[in-house]
Parts: sequence; C-alpha cells; structure tokens
Amino acid sequence: MIADVLAETTGRMSRAVEAAKEDFATVRTGRANPQLFQKVLVDYYGSPTPLAQLASLANPEARSLIVTPYDKSALKAIEQAIRDMPNLGANPSNDGNIIRVTMPELTEERRKEYVKLVRSKGEDARVQIRGIRRKAKDELDALKSEVGEDEITRGEKELDALTRQHVEAIDDALKRKEAELLEV
Repeated sequence: MIADVLAETTGRMSRAVEAAKEDFATVRTGRANPQLFQKVLVDYYGSPTPLAQLASLANPEARSLIVTPYDKSALKAIEQAIRDMPNLGANPSNDGNIIRVTMPELTEERRKEYVKLVRSKGEDARVQIRGIRRKAKDELDALKSEVGEDEITRGEKELDALTRQHVEAIDDALKRKEAELLEV
C-alpha cells in the first residue's frame, strides 16, 4: 500500500517537473524557438485553438520564425494572436500566405525581467511539488491503522527523498534557463 502511494506520487511529481520545464521553454531567450509559440491561442471560428493545430512553424534564422497556416482564412487571427501574446515582444508581418515573426534583440533589462519571470514559474512548480507531497503524506497517515507506525515513518522518509529529488530537478532546469537567458 505504501509502495502504491509512493509510486503514484513519483508519477505526479515527474509530471510536475516536466510541466515546469515546458513552462520554462515558453520564455524566450535571444533565439526564435517554435516552443515559444506553444501557448499561443488563436481565436479560430469562435474557439481558442493552439497555434500548432492551425499552422506549421519553421525556424530559418536565429531571430526569425515563419508561420505557415493550414487555412489561409486564419492568417489575420494568427497574426493578431502572436502580436497580443504577453512576454514575447514579437513583431509579425503578413504577406498573404505566410507570417514572418521577427524577434527583437533582448536588452539587459528585458533579460532580467525574464529571469524574474522564470524564477516565479520555478517557485510555482516547487509549490506544486510540495502540494503533491502534502497529499501523499495525508494518504500515508490514513494507512496508519492498517500498517505499522514504523512502516509509515519509513514511507515518509522515502517521500521526503522523492520530494527533494524532484525539487532539485526543478532547480537544475531553472539554473540552466537563467544561464541561457543571461547569455549574450
């Protein structure tokens, strides 16, 4: 029973770490990266649709991206959604068939803002991990009558080790992203 709780908790924590890494990828560095546009939602016939479902993204140069819509009628909506995306600073231009997105050079001040944003996202991920830990601890405490006190204590130690391991994974990803952001 304790093993089941720990296995489920490990899966949840691993998914939280992956979600944090994906979230970090949406914060831009000096390069144009298709992952930056992962969270762009386009108003397509009245429903918000992810950009990846409406267009293909190509990266011909370091600071530019080409968006080729599958449906040409969505061109204006895609362009507007990219322009309205916060923390992107992108400047899309439309030639009737494709959208060229040129990313401006990052200033030192803007890089520091992005570092703050990434740190905030990292703290949110740590809070999520701690929430998962708290729920697992409650599940372990509920098993106290069925299993022994010693088994629960051992399970809690394993839970703490799991928590530490996943928080360190988030911290490592955060350090890599900060170094990437501050690199000129």
